[in-house]
Amino acid sequence: MRPRCSVWWKCWRRYSVFGFGPATRIYLAVGGTDMRKGFEGLYGLVRDRLQCEPLSGHVFLFCNAQRNRLKLILWDGSGLWVCAKKLSKGRFRWPAPQAGEIKVVLSHEELAMLLGGIDLSQTRARAWYRSKIDSNGVGSNRINTAGNDCIPQPASVSK
Repeated sequence: MRPRCSVWWKCWRRYSVFGFGPATRIYLAVGGTDMRKGFEGLYGLVRDRLQCEPLSGHVFLFCNAQRNRLKLILWDGSGLWVCAKKLSKGRFRWPAPQAGEIKVVLSHEELAMLLGGIDLSQTRARAWYRSKIDSNGVGSNRINTAGNDCIPQPASVSK
């Protein structure tokens, strides 16, 4: 007996629903938005208030004044997606805009943190750097003198 969804699976297995690529920008609208707006209302807000092209493939986020509801609008090439999330408890931690700013650009990681309930103002990017080894606390056999070699070599090799 064939599964009922075999035709559907063959059709849709080539497509990913929300595969945001590295070129996809994520814009967050500053201020509260009327959450009764649907496709056309949010399309108009993206075009008029955020001054962006709604069919660009970028992600646009809107939140209500109480910060407990969020809507996302996205063009995937074949149609317009509108997704909504309502929190049962708590509020979204919306980033504070700079003076005169109408939209905030988020990274993919910041979007994941925002949707997960993490306060973006409390997070900070950590700069990673390579520190130098203090030779006083390390034995002479452990210091790499070759410069480009990662494995410590014996001081003399006899052939």
